[in-house]
Amino acid sequence: KFYDPLDLSGQNFWGKSQEETIGFLRESEVKHGRIAMFAFVGYIAHANGFTFPWAMTLSGEKFPTGLTPPEAWDAIPDAGKLQIFLFVGFL
Repeated sequence: KFYDPLDLSGQNFWGKSQEETIGFLRESEVKHGRIAMFAFVGYIAHANGFTFPWAMTLSGEKFPTGLTPPEAWDAIPDAGKLQIFLFVGFL
């Protein structure tokens, strides 16, 4: 028995069998766990002062230094944030 409070394993996603649904849920849990670990590594790297050596914008603006990771995220232009979301969504 495993923890499934929403009884998702008992469902049939997209008309597939219950075994295929459980396989999809396991695969997606692993994928989301890897993304969360990657995000944590990025947070820790920035908190320790690591930044990209190239310019952040086409105008030549450098990546912010001396900021906490949430402050650095707020310093990124909206167009840059949109590019990040689109790229991650494409993956």
